[in-house]
Amino acid sequence: MKLQRMNRRALALGALAVSGALALTACGSDDTGGNGNGGDASQAASNSNIKCDDAKGQLQASGSSAQKNAIDAWVKQYVAACKGVQINYNPTGSGAGITAFTQGQTAFAGSDSALKPEEIEASKKVCTDGQAIDLPMVGGPIAVGYNVPGVENLVLDAPTMAKIFDSKITNWNDEAIKKLNPDAKLPDLKIQAFHRSDESGTTDNFTKYLKAAAPDDWTYEGGKSWQAKGGQSAQGSSGLAGQVKQTAGAISYFELSYAKDGIKTVDVKTAAAEPVKATVENATAAIGAAKIVGTGKDLALELDYTPDAAGAYPLVLVTYEIACDKGNKADTLPATKSFLNYMASEDGQGLLADAGYAPMPTEIITKVRETISGLS
Repeated sequence: MKLQRMNRRALALGALAVSGALALTACGSDDTGGNGNGGDASQAASNSNIKCDDAKGQLQASGSSAQKNAIDAWVKQYVAACKGVQINYNPTGSGAGITAFTQGQTAFAGSDSALKPEEIEASKKVCTDGQAIDLPMVGGPIAVGYNVPGVENLVLDAPTMAKIFDSKITNWNDEAIKKLNPDAKLPDLKIQAFHRSDESGTTDNFTKYLKAAAPDDWTYEGGKSWQAKGGQSAQGSSGLAGQVKQTAGAISYFELSYAKDGIKTVDVKTAAAEPVKATVENATAAIGAAKIVGTGKDLALELDYTPDAAGAYPLVLVTYEIACDKGNKADTLPATKSFLNYMASEDGQGLLADAGYAPMPTEIITKVRETISGLS
């Protein structure tokens, strides 16, 4: 199938291994938190392919915390090649990132949701003779992480998740969970459901999934702000992952790259015969079916949250880099274009799979590259 070929081609880009927390400054190439291969031939080749052009100075950006680990990996490679540039990315959440961008505080923003009409209108104040556009750059599964002692494998469907996060199912030995997990030894333990306290594109995509796949059980409007009653909250994807790791009975949602250090993730029951695991490959299968619905240079995507194909993980998000199509500030435009070009390049996308993210399908990332080259 064409989609399968496209997905295999996209995943084949994951040739460079990157892990750990990586520095966001010009000294990032000396960070010892990486994979220890800083001087090997593959990294040298990757660095040599980065086009710095006239990039220099500091580049301020903020937004999506879901893509932070990808940004860290990109920054480490980029600043090793372009030593005159310092990149500072603040993972404040998608909502705060867009606000900072439309107020002229940053060169670009990261958002796990496409721009709303009112946000595009607000951007015209900082994009001289232009407007903000969506550039899909990072894909990945939204993992549903859990901490239930004695339960190594857990299957949930959309209606059950909706009831859990709406405080209608409050104990791990509930009959609905038992039915989906007949072989699991579910304890008599209170469910501790955590959601984001900040405005988040991850929340937006998670609740879009619940609304699409369980409309009778999730009746909230959705958006970047959490709307359901009850539950507990934490800041950012890292905050949620930390709560799951340390709290018995906890469950939450965050980008797959945060599901580490022993955090187990839910297999999602869809219309397919078998439950689907949260993996990069399964997310790519779903993202490959996305449609570009943006107009002009905007490349906003429409995702399918109810796939029925085998191995298509339904809980996915795409992180967009938000930039001006025209009217970028003259002092940051060279660095902005250079860094975005690297992120969208084969080398840049090649870092994603091993860092726990899904590269953009070839047809989509090709259009992203063309759009970046025309930024002014």
